[in-house]
Amino acid sequence: QVQLVESGGGLVQAGGSLRLSCVVSGSRSSISNMGWYRQAPGKQRELVAIVTSGGSTNYADSVSGRFTISRDNAKTTVLLQMNSLKPEDTAVYYCYARTVTVYGGRDYWGQGTQVTVSS
Repeated sequence: QVQLVESGGGLVQAGGSLRLSCVVSGSRSSISNMGWYRQAPGKQRELVAIVTSGGSTNYADSVSGRFTISRDNAKTTVLLQMNSLKPEDTAVYYCYARTVTVYGGRDYWGQGTQVTVSS
């Protein structure tokens, strides 16, 4: 079992910055990929950024060059630094972790944190 708790959301003007933090507890040793997803009203949840167990990162085209994901080696925290925010970045942001064990893979989600970007 893995527990994820996000923080750092809020209201910011366009062009501003926010940093989201996700604290991870539980069976961290079984965690492979970690990342952030977001869901805007009336839209499907979409990938924002992901970091693999090997440290590789991948970003959605819409945030590439503006957002940076990072994770400590102990897998206790995953951060999302968001710069040059745009109104279209407004969404609930969810922390994500995938565990892999001999029994298979399982996805975990945080409760979400609201990010609102005003124009």
